[in-house]
Amino acid sequence: MSEKSLITESQFSDPDAAYRAIIEAHRGLDDNQSQSLTARLVLILANQIGDHGILKQAIELAKRAKS
Repeated sequence: MSEKSLITESQFSDPDAAYRAIIEAHRGLDDNQSQSLTARLVLILANQIGDHGILKQAIELAKRAKS
């Protein structure tokens, strides 16, 4: 059985709208609230992925990404 690969192409029909939704979710939150929201969102989406190998690939990609 071959290992699954992380999909790096956008899966959104409107990627800008997805980005705006994430940014808008943080509007009005202080730094602690914003960090908590991000942490909860990451855990929810990690559960949605449901694949440890894919999650590890995503973590490595995020760590390599430039700010």
